[in-house]
Amino acid sequence: MSKHGRIALVGSGEYLPVMQEFEAELLARGPSMRYVQLPTAAGRESATRLAYWEQIGREQALRIGAEQIFLPVFNRDDAMREDLATQIDGAGLIYLSGGDPHYLAETLIGTPVWEAIVRNWRLGTSLAGCSAGAMALGPDIPNFRKMKSEGSIGLGILPNIRTIPHYNKFFGWIPDQAAQLFLKAPPHITVAGIDEETALWSDDLQNWNVYGNGSTHLLTGERTGKYHPNSTVQI
Repeated sequence: MSKHGRIALVGSGEYLPVMQEFEAELLARGPSMRYVQLPTAAGRESATRLAYWEQIGREQALRIGAEQIFLPVFNRDDAMREDLATQIDGAGLIYLSGGDPHYLAETLIGTPVWEAIVRNWRLGTSLAGCSAGAMALGPDIPNFRKMKSEGSIGLGILPNIRTIPHYNKFFGWIPDQAAQLFLKAPPHITVAGIDEETALWSDDLQNWNVYGNGSTHLLTGERTGKYHPNSTVQI
């Protein structure tokens, strides 16, 4: 029996109808229908943008019959608040949505909010990260904007997977030189490119399953290749 909840890496589509069935299943795997949404990666964006995240999260929660907990953790001071951390307890699903992965990891590492996330995941709560959220769950986050700068430390809950979200569009957005940063991963790290509207999920952190409208692409490691929906691969 698993000693933790299900974990999911999503290429894009959090809180949207295309991921409704998937998010409903993640919730069903957890201990309750409490849907904790953390917009931390977008914490430096405008109030209008943050309200957008809250709105689409509310709409998704209504569609799947969940209780929305939109947790206003926008900066490190927020992440240090015990009253916000306690709202995570007993959740069925904790979701880290999109924005800046570097800011997300820097904001959460070593805080009561992150400790609550990890504790509840280990007790059986599902944990998902989409786009920036998926990238931050790995061991490190390469820096595409500053080519000569080192990447930043990730949240590390997945020490052997580096995620490229929006994979079917990603390399059209960044220079080839930047793209090569991901492919220089250490031997023990698997680089996983996840297409938009697609997820890679696991119950045991070894056998990973593909869900959605696209594919998952393993770019490094022993099992490089393209994996279609409903397929399983060991990482």
